[in-house]
Parts: sequence; C-alpha cells; structure tokens
Amino acid sequence: MNMPLYGQMLKNHLHTMMSYAFGSAFYILLMFGIYPSIMEQSASLNELIASMPEGIGRAFGLENGFGTVDSFISGEYYGLLFVLILSIFSIMTSTQLMARLVDQGSMAYLLSAPTTRVKVALTQAVVLLTGLLVITAVTTLAGYGGYAWFIGNLSDFDSKAFLQLNIGAFLLFFAVCGISFFISAVSNDEKRALGISGVIVFGFFSLNLLGKISDQLAWMKNISLFSLFNTAEIVKGTVHWGPVVAILLGVGLAGFAAGVILFRKRSLLL
Repeated sequence: MNMPLYGQMLKNHLHTMMSYAFGSAFYILLMFGIYPSIMEQSASLNELIASMPEGIGRAFGLENGFGTVDSFISGEYYGLLFVLILSIFSIMTSTQLMARLVDQGSMAYLLSAPTTRVKVALTQAVVLLTGLLVITAVTTLAGYGGYAWFIGNLSDFDSKAFLQLNIGAFLLFFAVCGISFFISAVSNDEKRALGISGVIVFGFFSLNLLGKISDQLAWMKNISLFSLFNTAEIVKGTVHWGPVVAILLGVGLAGFAAGVILFRKRSLLL
C-alpha cells in the first residue's frame, strides 16, 4: 500500500464519507426518537402487521413486530434505510476511486509516480473499506447514544444484538464493495462501471425482496447476498454466523483480489 496516496485519497473523500456517516447517524437517532410514540401504538401496529400477507412482513423485516426497540430498529432502519445508504456509498465510491480516474486520465499521474499498479489498487481498496468502517462505526455509536438519550438505561438494551446488526451490515457491504471495486477496476468508462455495479447490487436487493414476498419466488433470495443479512434472525439470535461470515468475507476478498490482479494486467487507455 502507498501511504502518501492513501492519505491524499482519504483527504479527497473524507467529506463524502462523513456525509454518509452523519446522515446515517441522523436517521438512526430519528428512529430512536420516534420509537416512544410508536411503542404506545405497538399493539395496534402488531395487529396490522399480523393482518398483512406474511411475505410483506418478511420482506421488510417486520416479523418481530414493534414490541421492542430492537425489533423496530432492525426492521425499520437496518432492514431498508441503512442498506440503501451503504449500497449507494459502495457503488459511488468504488467507481470514483478507480474507473473515474481512468476515464478522466488522472490514473496516468498516479502511475507515473514511483509506485506499482498493485499498490495503487490496494490503496484505493483500503480507502473504500475505511469509508465503510467509518460509516458503520459512527452509526453504531449513534445507536447506543440514541438509545440512552431517547429510551433509557442501556442495561435494558440488547447491545449484543445491536452490535451484531452492525457487524452483519459491515460484512454484507464488504462483499458488495468487493464486487463494485472489481467492476470499477476493469472498466475504462465511469458511467458504465456505475451502471453495471448498480444493476448487480440493486438486482441482488430486488431478488432478496421478491424471494421474501412470495413463497413461489423463494428461490430468488438464495442467489442474493442480501439474504445473508437477516435482521429479524439477528435480533432473535438464531443466525448461524459461520456460513454467513465465510461467504461474505470470501466474496469480498475474491472481488478485491480479482480487481487488483486484473488492474495490474490490463491495458489502460491513459
């Protein structure tokens, strides 16, 4: 890894990273802030959920209802909004770190320095993962702070399940970042890389959603990475973490490794 390049790239993208991080923190604080009013209506809301088709509850992580703050946050925030925030970050930032530099000709300046393509690609990958880590960490801290501020004593909070939600989200988007980085590393055109990454990532998201809604389409979620981040099961403590960690880490590492190797070997239009 090239540390001067890492410092410069981190400086260039830090504002964007912090925008995502503080945006995520704001929304999770908002969720904790509105939960006390939701809790007063939890019985009615649970009845409403029970009256809906079972697939709707599964699709949006509402199987556990609104009886506890953990169930509410896991379904309403981690089941949808946080996933969308990290999806957009992963696609946009990976494209900006590799394909945009090639498309705009800036990669030529980086490679003209006394460094190698492998070091450049590895450095960009670490910048991407640094952003993912920052967003997840800020969201986690905001969640603990939001519970203490709006709900009450942390001793009543299932902090282990909440931490696992954030670890699960990080692992999922480690894999997503690996895929997006690979596409960006082999692309000459920024818009093309952005489009392909978007189709793949949101395609996975849609397959998981459709697979949960309909039993006849249940096979779809089996080919989606997003099915490995089951927020309802995480809160209930029924997730088998071994296969989840192995698959997501494996996909992410394979994506980053393939991106670095192919970037080293490919011919660049600089």
